[in-house]
Amino acid sequence: MKPAPFEYHAPETVDEVCALLAEYGDDAKVLAGGQSLVPMLALRLTRFEHLVDINRVADLAGIGRENGTLVVRAATRQRVMERDPAVAAAVPLVARATPLIGHFQIRNRGTVGGSLAHADSASEYPAVAVALGAELELARRGGERRRVSADDFFVGTWTTAARDDELLVAAHFPVWPEPSGFAIEEVARRHGDFALAGVACAVTAGRAGIALFGVGSTPVRARAAEAALVSGADPADVAEAALGEIDPPADVHASAATRARIARHLVERAVARAQEDLRAAG
Repeated sequence: MKPAPFEYHAPETVDEVCALLAEYGDDAKVLAGGQSLVPMLALRLTRFEHLVDINRVADLAGIGRENGTLVVRAATRQRVMERDPAVAAAVPLVARATPLIGHFQIRNRGTVGGSLAHADSASEYPAVAVALGAELELARRGGERRRVSADDFFVGTWTTAARDDELLVAAHFPVWPEPSGFAIEEVARRHGDFALAGVACAVTAGRAGIALFGVGSTPVRARAAEAALVSGADPADVAEAALGEIDPPADVHASAATRARIARHLVERAVARAQEDLRAAG
């Protein structure tokens, strides 16, 4: 099949993008890497009257450091995140999560902002953003900007807190203090498939971040499990605490009970590996 007809726009500045989004509202859709949007359009699972291609907006690509965070502009390719040593040094969890996203062809074109804005509950970057306590920066026409915590940004499957006239322009990932430990674990039917269940874990002295993915309509922040980890509970007890915070869905790929069992195992393994990583870093 072919996509339904649409009008194509190729702005060159953030202001131009925001003006188009303000003009066309929910009839417009931003096109970045296109790795999720283009197949959905081709299969006519969705349609938009206007596509706003942001690939010519130079200000939307690049990585920098700012006030204790790694700032990743939205159109930065996933392949850059996978290969840049500065990313691995500043936010190891992002670097470790990236190779799990699709296949290398996907990561060559896919963008960080595209993955976050697409808000698939089984994808890695949203869970990593929640576990690390990231903030997402949104822009509107007229230069207005605001930041939304990752906890509040993801509100449902393919749904975020961004308004129709807002553009995700950057993700601000906190640089955790040294020493810290990180781990990400997932189970998928094949490498590159969306995860049946997964967990991102970060731990340092007096602080932990645990987010599960593939087990709800959004990434699930496991606060009780985080508290258990900080209090010194062993990985099995942390996993038990996390299990009480999820209500996994059932579908053709796995039952709710299967997802719960997988999630429990993955939390235990991720916590153990993050603790090992922490000891090695110290």
